[in-house]
Amino acid sequence: MDDRPRWAQRLTAERTARGWSQAEVVRAMRAHSQRVLPDDKSLLRNWKRWESGETIPDATHQALIAAAYGTVAAAIWPLTARGRGRETGLVEDTGLTTLDVITQLRASQVDQAALDALRITADHLCTEYPHVPAPQLLIEGRAWLHRISSLLGTTRLNLAQHREVLDTAGWLALLVGCVEYDSGDRAAAEATRKAALSLGAEAGNAEVQGWALEMLAWFSLTKGDYAGVIAASDEGIAIAPHGGVAVQLLAQKAKAWARMGDRRQVEVSLDQGRRLLNGIPHPENLDHHFKVDPSKHDFYAMDCYRRAGENALATVYAAEVIQASIGEDGTEHAPMRISEARITQAVVAAREGDLEHAVSLGQQALTGNRKSLPSLLMVSSELTTLLATAGESEVSGYLDQVRALKVS
Repeated sequence: MDDRPRWAQRLTAERTARGWSQAEVVRAMRAHSQRVLPDDKSLLRNWKRWESGETIPDATHQALIAAAYGTVAAAIWPLTARGRGRETGLVEDTGLTTLDVITQLRASQVDQAALDALRITADHLCTEYPHVPAPQLLIEGRAWLHRISSLLGTTRLNLAQHREVLDTAGWLALLVGCVEYDSGDRAAAEATRKAALSLGAEAGNAEVQGWALEMLAWFSLTKGDYAGVIAASDEGIAIAPHGGVAVQLLAQKAKAWARMGDRRQVEVSLDQGRRLLNGIPHPENLDHHFKVDPSKHDFYAMDCYRRAGENALATVYAAEVIQASIGEDGTEHAPMRISEARITQAVVAAREGDLEHAVSLGQQALTGNRKSLPSLLMVSSELTTLLATAGESEVSGYLDQVRALKVS
């Protein structure tokens, strides 16, 4: 048993996956430093203490270690924050229940408390995205989007209120479009995405527009249109060059470059995203679908390194994604990320000839109530390609499960 802190274990795992000695990782840190560091012997002594878990590096050295490993410090030394239940947060923040909000929306006048409640409701629906079953979330999201849209056709709102309603509707449309795509309804998802883009433009919200283009990049990625991914990502970055959406757009570019076999552009895009993420405040709510937290960078890197055939690094990042996605009580906060991480582990196992373990991991990835069908099928195709020629009965069973997903 390794009783070192999790972050110390990761220092070793990342270094080993890269084939670096302790002296080499110290040199990599030095290459990223803008100031003079202690001599190699002193820095190496510090590294040994850090890797053993005896002492924790200060913020400056954490940043250098993260840069050497191509990630962000908060991914190795994470902060934690999770979303609250929707009804609890609504009552705490506004004093209104869901019934109160609906009643006010039907009234002749809508006050600021009701508009605040709409915004909070939209935020909490976005928080439920990672774990609430898609059919349930789709019903709730569409119902609230319909209620909000009904306000836009009235004259009860002043200019500021109208813009606020447009803004909230834009976020809800983004959420609904994502869940529609997860469910396999591509036509509805694209129509809703375009509506979100239009709402964002009308509200003057660059972030909503950026996420609408990120959705287009995601749709293109799962369809194998990698040039479309690059084009949509570049358009989104031009509109919203800062913040989490730009990090996500760069990640989509990295994934596309990985599938086109351009390793240099993968590293460029990941590094641009890492640098941008370093300058973004840590999200208060890690479950919010449209907030990018440091652990997402590990998720992006995992996908890219798996596609690049970097088995050791892909394995390290898959383990980190799973670790970051499960709470201390065993609750899976991000089951869709966990599924893709298990597919990554399965792909590596198959490459190494352990078909039984690969099939077991692949089957685990297909279970669960919350999944994104296009994304899961995209990453599963790598595993099915590796297993297709094996012929064992358990392999055939897994392939049948994947085929069933395609027609569901």
